[in-house]
Amino acid sequence: MLAVCAPDLVGTLLTRPEFTVGGPLWDTLEILLGKGVATSNGPRHRRQRRTIQPAFRPERIASYARVMTEEAVRTAGSWRDGEITDVGAEMFRTGVRIVSRSLLEVDATGTELADRIAHALHTVFGGLYQRMILSFGPLHRLPTPANRRFNAALAELHTLVRQLVREARAHDSGEAAPDDDLLSVLLHATGENGAPLPDEEIHDNVVSLVVAAAENVAATLAWTFHLLAQHPEWERGLREEVESVAPDRPVDFEDLPKLTLTRNLVSESMRIRPAAWIFTRRAASDTELGGYRVPAGTDVLYSPWALQHDPRSFPEPHRFDPDRWLPERAAEIPRHAFIPFGIGNRKCPGDIYSLTELALVLANTVRDWHVENVPGRTDPRPRIGITLQPRATVLRVRRA
Repeated sequence: MLAVCAPDLVGTLLTRPEFTVGGPLWDTLEILLGKGVATSNGPRHRRQRRTIQPAFRPERIASYARVMTEEAVRTAGSWRDGEITDVGAEMFRTGVRIVSRSLLEVDATGTELADRIAHALHTVFGGLYQRMILSFGPLHRLPTPANRRFNAALAELHTLVRQLVREARAHDSGEAAPDDDLLSVLLHATGENGAPLPDEEIHDNVVSLVVAAAENVAATLAWTFHLLAQHPEWERGLREEVESVAPDRPVDFEDLPKLTLTRNLVSESMRIRPAAWIFTRRAASDTELGGYRVPAGTDVLYSPWALQHDPRSFPEPHRFDPDRWLPERAAEIPRHAFIPFGIGNRKCPGDIYSLTELALVLANTVRDWHVENVPGRTDPRPRIGITLQPRATVLRVRRA
C-alpha cells in the first residue's frame, strides 16, 4: 500500500481513470452499501450517478430544506434547559429523519421507521471498522455477541430499506415528475437494457445515500457542537448572526446566503475534524504517481485529516479559526488541500444537500441553545472508526 499526503498528488489520484474505488475500506463498506453508486466503478458507476443526479438539482434542494428546518426545530424543541444530552445521537436521529422524509417519501408521521434505521445503522457502523482492520473473514462468522448484534442490525437495516422500496413501488404512479425525490427518481429510472431498475439496485443506492447523508452530516454536527462548547466566543458570534438574519422565525433556505459565519464555521469544523478521514483507491493497471511506479492492484491511501492539518496549507492547523475561510484568506489555500466531498466524477452528488442541512440544523439549534462540556463525561478526543467522531458526545444544553 502507498500513501499520498500532498494536495497536488491527491488531486491526481482522484481524477486519473486508472485509479478506481477499491481497497480495504471499500471492500468493507460493500457489506453495507452493496453495488450502489458509492462502491461501483466504470460504466455502472456513471449510469448510477446520472440516474440519481436529478434528485439533487438546486430546485430540489430548496424543497428539501423545508424538511431540514422542520426537523432541526423539532430537535431543538425537545431539549430541556440544563439537561445533559447526547448531542451526537440526537444529530444522528435528526439526520436520518431528514433523509427519510426528504429523499425517501417517508412522511412526518413515519419517524418510528427513521428511528429504527438510525438504531440499526449505529450498530452496523460500530462493527464495520473492526471488519476493515481485522479482515480475517472466519473470525467474523463466529457466533460472538458482537457478531450477532452486527448481523442482526445489518439484516434489520436491509429489511427496512427493502420495505421502503416495495411500498414506494406499490404506490408509484408510474410517471416521472420534475419534483421527484430520490426514491421516485430510482423507481422511474431504466437500466442499460431499457428495463426498470431491479429492486436490489434501488436498495443499494438508497442505502448508499442514507449512509452518506446521515452518518457524515451527524458526525460533522457532533464535532461542531463540541467545538462550540470549547469556543463559546464563536457560539455567541453564530447566534448573533442568526438573530440578525431571522430574529423571530426559524432560519430557512432563503436565509443561507446571509449566514457567512455559519458557513465558515461549518467549513472549519469539517477541516479540523473531518468525519470522512481516510480513503483508498486501487490501481486498475500499471501506472505512476508522483514519479513513482504503481503496479496494478496497488492500494493507495489518502487522508483528509493529514491534508487538512498540514501547516503548509493551513497555518496553525490545530487552531479552530472559522475566519480562515474569509475570501481573502481562503484564496491562499492550495487547490485540493480541502476537498470534503471529493472531486472529479466521484465527487459526492449530495454535497449541496449536506451543506444546506449542516447550516440549517446548526443555525436553528444554536439560536435557542448554548452547549457546555460536562466534566467527567464529555470526551472530545477522536474515536477512530469508519467515520471520525468524538469519543463521548455528551453535552449540557442551556437556554440561550
